[in-house]
Amino acid sequence: MVKPNDNPLVLVCDDDSMQRLLIRQCLESEGMRILEAQDGHEALDLVANNNPDFVFMDVDMPGISGIETCRHLRARVESEDTPILIVTGADDQETIDLGFEAGATHYITKPLNWPLLGRLVKYMLRSADTYKELKSKEDHLRYLAYFDHLTDLPNRRSFTEQLRRNLVNSEKNEGQTGLIMIDIDHFKRINDSIGHERGDLVLKKIASRLQTCAAEIGPIASEYPGAKKTYPLDAFALEIARPGGDEFSVIVRNPYGEEQLNQIAEHLIDCLSEPIQIPGHTLVITPSIGIAMAPDHGRAPEELLVRADSAAYAAKAEGRQRARMYDSSIAYDSAQELSIEEGLRHSLLTTGLSLVYQPQVDLFTGAIIGAEALVRWEDEQGNAISPDRFIPVAERSGLINELGDWILNRVNADAKAYAGQLPSKMSLAINLSPLQFNQSNFVERLTSTLKQLEIQYKIALELTESAIMNSGDDSIGKLHQLRNLGFKLAIDDFGTGYSSLNYLRQFPLNTLKIDRTFVNDLGSESGNAIVNAIVSMAQALGLDLVAEGVETAEQATYLRERGCYSIQGYLISKPVPIDELARLCQHDFRATVGLDSEDG
Repeated sequence: MVKPNDNPLVLVCDDDSMQRLLIRQCLESEGMRILEAQDGHEALDLVANNNPDFVFMDVDMPGISGIETCRHLRARVESEDTPILIVTGADDQETIDLGFEAGATHYITKPLNWPLLGRLVKYMLRSADTYKELKSKEDHLRYLAYFDHLTDLPNRRSFTEQLRRNLVNSEKNEGQTGLIMIDIDHFKRINDSIGHERGDLVLKKIASRLQTCAAEIGPIASEYPGAKKTYPLDAFALEIARPGGDEFSVIVRNPYGEEQLNQIAEHLIDCLSEPIQIPGHTLVITPSIGIAMAPDHGRAPEELLVRADSAAYAAKAEGRQRARMYDSSIAYDSAQELSIEEGLRHSLLTTGLSLVYQPQVDLFTGAIIGAEALVRWEDEQGNAISPDRFIPVAERSGLINELGDWILNRVNADAKAYAGQLPSKMSLAINLSPLQFNQSNFVERLTSTLKQLEIQYKIALELTESAIMNSGDDSIGKLHQLRNLGFKLAIDDFGTGYSSLNYLRQFPLNTLKIDRTFVNDLGSESGNAIVNAIVSMAQALGLDLVAEGVETAEQATYLRERGCYSIQGYLISKPVPIDELARLCQHDFRATVGLDSEDG
């Protein structure tokens, strides 16, 4: 094998040894290195082993002709851009055309013009270098246009083209195309807790693992521009992409049915759920997967993508770390969700939303000392929509911030309108969505809203355990900021989440709310034990207690005897409008909660 140096390497292929000698002498005088081949077969072997910078090819040779040899060279990746000069003794248009069709770069005719030959080869080499430079820039631009720079996977643009091409092909051949959309559960929590730089490292690890997992299932095709691996469009293969964010996709060519797509999805869940090691952290991430298949679930890329995404949302709603195939029930749910979102968006600007208040009573005085504000909604047809249905839609659609602002403004307006009829030291409680609390600009947004209000009562913000535990130290900072703004802070439904006692000691909380499920179990050994433990914990931490869902005087008496401060529930009242709350505030509830008239 000839060792490369700074001088260009030229392969001269001609069956005439004297012609090769003259060409060698001519080109060596121009500083070029020469390889010689006496026929096409030898030329192909030398190209494979030496990768010359230039090929000088005689057309008329025994065995395979120069034109056929040229065609073989162009079929090889390593010589697809190598300049090829063909030499013909026949100055006819047909031979020249055949040469160009075979991939020749230029042609000359015999007899050769020796003084000009060296210059011609040099010119063609310079042109080839310029072409390679332009092609390199073009390849880089193509990479920027079609690839995700973080993971090196095809990006959204490439993914869309991949999907469209596969759908066209499957329809043409009456085949099927599967689409698997992978969404990483709670990925925002990772970015918020360890930073975006480490979050990007996690995404790179996920992309690498996804490729490894997919390779265990079948061949990975790369049909996007600049691809290095291609497979027949009618063969089974997988195509991977990162459309954006923490979302990945797998296009499955020619699956044999839904069962195979489900099996692939389950394999991906198992692989991706294994712990991921990054410097200083061992993380467990889980995927929620949505699956759709053409033509059963759609023939257009947009249609299939929407349905795979809908299935992924359904997988999340069912508990995450699972796969869900699109079906008619999801179609109904998606239509319902869109209808709810549109109606809720309209009601935020007009009417339909309202607040009711469930009073909280002091177990030692029988007086109302607070109330929890609860949002209610009737659509334009007058149908009551449950908060369990419209609150998740508000969170997913981004309307939760507007809804939160509406609630705070309405509480303020109600409190001002009934200021003379509500106890002056009464607190009004508002529930916060975890999505609101965990937004980076939440405190700033709330501060801006407060500047526009004239709140005359103490406002208590109620958060779930999971909302404040998701971000640990970051939550502590936010809670201190909220306390400094004058809010009381309560953990709602305490005992149903996963609070760390160490964190509870650090959180600047005022109140724990005992979940109604534990109150319902009062009277049983386990129910009493759980409530006793929560009361003891609250007392040790110096926190007030409110028990939810109290329905009997016996429950109220038990709670009071254990040291629970206040209750809410149907024993006192169902949630009522503000005017009814004002009337209830004039009522004495001592007998209702089991106090004698002389107590308190």
